[in-house]
Amino acid sequence: MNTPNRDLLVLTKSNTHDPGAQETEIEMLNELLVHVESIDAFSIANEIIHFPKHKIFSTPDQVKRQIVKRSLAKPFVFICNKN
Repeated sequence: MNTPNRDLLVLTKSNTHDPGAQETEIEMLNELLVHVESIDAFSIANEIIHFPKHKIFSTPDQVKRQIVKRSLAKPFVFICNKN
């Protein structure tokens, strides 16, 4: 898998400086972030509120379609987290 180029700040409470353990931790974080930052996870966790149409798009398929259509650049169209 091609890991994205990103900067991570990792803070640990342990006083040991084991480079192998630290590298393993960073690889696991990268693997986790690849899954969390996907469009599928984004569309499940968010909804789009479209005030001009008086609609709320909350299903993942509807959210994906609205993002692809680039209707988010219009005024009064918002991405809202479901949490």
